[in-house]
Amino acid sequence: MTEKKTMLSVAEALDFLLSSINDKTLIRDIETIPTQDAYNRVLAVPQSSQLNVPPMDNTHMDGYAVRAEDCVGGQARLRVAQRIPAGQTGQYLQPGTAARIFTGAMIPDGADAVVMQEQCQADGDHVVIQLCPQAGEWIRRQGEDIRAGAEILPVGTRLRGQELGLAASVGLAQLPVLRRPKVAVFFTGDELTMPGEALKPGAIYNSNRFTLTGLLQHLGCDMIDFGIVPDTLAATRDTLRQAAQGHDLIITSGGVSVGEEDHIRPAVEAEGRLNMWQIAVKPGKPLVFGEVGRAFFLGLPGNPVSSYITFQLFVRPFLLRLQGVTDVMPQAFSMRADFDWLKPDRRNEFLRARVNVQGGLDLFPNQSSGVLTSTVWGDGLVDVPPSKAIHSGDLVRFIPFSAF
Repeated sequence: MTEKKTMLSVAEALDFLLSSINDKTLIRDIETIPTQDAYNRVLAVPQSSQLNVPPMDNTHMDGYAVRAEDCVGGQARLRVAQRIPAGQTGQYLQPGTAARIFTGAMIPDGADAVVMQEQCQADGDHVVIQLCPQAGEWIRRQGEDIRAGAEILPVGTRLRGQELGLAASVGLAQLPVLRRPKVAVFFTGDELTMPGEALKPGAIYNSNRFTLTGLLQHLGCDMIDFGIVPDTLAATRDTLRQAAQGHDLIITSGGVSVGEEDHIRPAVEAEGRLNMWQIAVKPGKPLVFGEVGRAFFLGLPGNPVSSYITFQLFVRPFLLRLQGVTDVMPQAFSMRADFDWLKPDRRNEFLRARVNVQGGLDLFPNQSSGVLTSTVWGDGLVDVPPSKAIHSGDLVRFIPFSAF
C-alpha cells in the first residue's frame, strides 16, 4: 500500500484523536477555586443564578424618572421631588413630580419612564421635560438579563474574562473547575542549542521549545519540560518512561520522520503503542499519536512552522476535549483571496496570510515549513483543500490566529 493511500486527512486524523478520549481518560478531578483565579480553566459543574440580573428595575442613564402620563404633549414642568444616586432607594413618586436619577439607580415606585438629561431643562427646583416618553423608556427591567434559577454557564465551559464577569454578576465567589492537564514535553535533536549558548557548526537554536511551552501555558496546562534529549533510541525510551509517570499527555518535537536519527516512532512502539502516523497535511505530515503507560503521546514535526501548525490543529483540540470541552474547533471565516495559488499540493495545505487594508488576504511570500517569521507576520491560516487551486478573488476558509 502506498503512503498516499495510508495517510489520513486532517478531518480523519482529528476525529481519530478526539474519539480516543473516553470516560476513563477524561480529566475528572475537581478543584474549587476563587472566581478571580479561574481564567482559562474548564468548568466542572454547571452554574445557575440564585438571583435576577438586574436585581431590580433601574435606569440605563442619567436623567429624570417620571410618570409618562405627566409628560403628555411635551414641555411638561415638574417639581424635582427627590434625588436618587446608584445604590440608594427613592421614595414613591407622587403625580406631577420627577426624580433626578443616575445610571444604575433603582426606579422609584410610581415612575414608569426615564427621560435622559439631554432632553430635559433644569429650572430651579423644577425640570422641563421636552418630550413625551413612552412607558418603560430607558428602564432596565428586573431579570431582563438573567432570571433567578436559570443556568448561566454549562459544564465544559472554558472560562474567559466574560464568563468570569458573568459568574461574578450573580455573586459566585468560587467556581468548581477541572484540574489542569498535566503535560510533559521534550525535544530531540543533537543540533539543538538554547538561546544564550554559543552556536557550534551545524547547530540551531531550539525555537520549538519556546513556541510549544508558550502555547501550553496559554492553554493553562501544568507542564514539566524534560528539555533536549540526545538523538539515541535509548535516551528517547528512557525519557518517555519518565514522562509517562503522572502525566495526561506527552508532547515531543522532532525525530518523528523515517531517518536513521529519528527515534520517536520506534521508542513509542517499544514503550507503548503507536496509534497513528502521517497525516495528509502541509506543513506537518509526520505526526505521531500513541500511548505510553497511562499517558497519551503526540509527537510533532521538528520544523518550526510544522510544529506550530500541528499543535494548533491537533494538540489544542485534543487537550480541550480531554477536559470535556465540546466545542474545540477554532472559528473560521470566508474571506477573499488577493493572491494566486496555482500549484496546490495533494495534501491539505495551511498557508500563512494576513488581512490587507482592502479586507482581502495577502500571502507571506515564503511558505516554507522552516520560516517562523510567517507566523509572526501573518494574521492566520488559509485552509486549502487537497489539490485545490486558488485564484485571486476566490473566497477561501481563513482561521485567524486569535481563534486559537
